[in-house]
Amino acid sequence: MKRRTFLASLAAMALTVQLAGCAAGTTPPASSIIPQASAPENSHYPVTITNYNYAGEPVTYTYTQAPQRVVAVYQGSIESMIALGLEDHVAASYGLDNEVKAEWQEGFAQMNYQADVFAPDKETVTLLQPDLILSWGSLFSEKNLGDTAAWNAKGVGTYMNSNTCPGGSRTLENEYTDLLNLGKIFDVEDRAEALVAEMRQEIESTLQAVEGRPAVRTAVVEPIGGTVTNYGANTLAGDMVTQLGGQLVQPEGSEMSKEALVTADPEVIFVVYMAYSGEDSETVMASQLAAITEDPALASLSAVQNGRVYPVMLGDIYAAGPRTVDGIRTIAAGLYGDAA
Repeated sequence: MKRRTFLASLAAMALTVQLAGCAAGTTPPASSIIPQASAPENSHYPVTITNYNYAGEPVTYTYTQAPQRVVAVYQGSIESMIALGLEDHVAASYGLDNEVKAEWQEGFAQMNYQADVFAPDKETVTLLQPDLILSWGSLFSEKNLGDTAAWNAKGVGTYMNSNTCPGGSRTLENEYTDLLNLGKIFDVEDRAEALVAEMRQEIESTLQAVEGRPAVRTAVVEPIGGTVTNYGANTLAGDMVTQLGGQLVQPEGSEMSKEALVTADPEVIFVVYMAYSGEDSETVMASQLAAITEDPALASLSAVQNGRVYPVMLGDIYAAGPRTVDGIRTIAAGLYGDAA
């Protein structure tokens, strides 16, 4: 229950925080060039990457070689390493919410996954002697993984999923940038570019297939304890809807009353679900859908009456990493059916 509350709080924070950090156009500080083993002349390295600290401020770090002892925390961090073929660079991994997809199981088996600890503390990570830590922004606090500046000063790179740092909008471009940056850090740019190209192509081909159609009026919601969380324009799910040609019925705000949902009357509703450890995914998904489709107060909704209420897994539309393509496909299929 503590973990459920912790993760629900993180998701809620990500939907509501509107700070100035992570903003485009912010001037980064000077690079932190940390002595590492010297790279051969004219090689891919050094590579300087801009990411963020816990406060959402841009921070640069220079890599003179590919990290060899990565600590990967949370689903997207783990799966990004596998999707890029970098599982042999991982010293330890933590924090899965969902089972790794079948095509990634072989790589996952090499990543020293610690099932008994969801998120390690700073002392545990220090003992692993990492040269790079991948995680969510919320974990780079002093009481968890520790401050990015302190790690960088020790010669340890840090990289948080850009869509989890404080402030700013959560966008597809951020997910693309993260994968491309990891490609640069590990000198596997071709693999990263292929993943991003697949995501971009899904959107382009969908838009071409439905060219000329009116925008589908859409809501992405998550029923939580009797309330309805709305995924607006500043969320990754909202950006997916918009990029695919849909129209969010409530682009602003993180909450939506049932009355507002009925008034907006979206043509399509996506219902977010997440099965935590020990929960059956199908049961959780059915329960979340029922909170919309079986609520008498929502019975008049066009989406309910027309059977256009669809599930979407949180891991596919929040800090999704390589699963971003699955989120795009789910949204496209819900918006346009077989035409997508």
